Amino acid sequence: MLNVMNNSGRRPRPPLARLAVFVFLIAPTLPAAPLAGQDDARSEVSAILDALHDAASEADFDRYFSLYAGESVFLGTDATERWTREEFMDYTRARFDAGTGWTYHMLERHIAIAPGGRTAWFDERLENANLGETRGSGVLVMEDGGWKIAQYNLTIPIPNEMAREVAERIRALTGG
Repeated sequence: MLNVMNNSGRRPRPPLARLAVFVFLIAPTLPAAPLAGQDDARSEVSAILDALHDAASEADFDRYFSLYAGESVFLGTDATERWTREEFMDYTRARFDAGTGWTYHMLERHIAIAPGGRTAWFDERLENANLGETRGSGVLVMEDGGWKIAQYNLTIPIPNEMAREVAERIRALTGG
């Protein structure tokens, strides 16, 4: 075998070894560039969430549920509130028919788009006159050429200093 040295007195690395050094040592330190179209997708998802809150505030049943995927779930603030789309429609219809919706104002929102651009997830801080600060989080999927909400989870954040007391009160209420 030929013993070849480069100018530094070392053997040159084979191309595959140079690639491995780049992939494992250098590439992870480079800033990640957003995938093409992610900013547009984030804007579209944000617009869907804004439309959801607007439709709920106006008690607009048809517009509100047009934003949900066919197979969707709504998780409410109570531990027992896990509704399929149809179950949530039944709950909501009477309220919206009476002109009573709910109003949440977005304070802060974070949206991520999965590689491939067909799934998004979010979390948002919201303000509500009755509940105070709440948090919405969930997943949207691309369905029928547009973003649809597949899961929405509404929670009431509890300060850590109050968590034990609140948990004890919930156990006392539910017998748990």
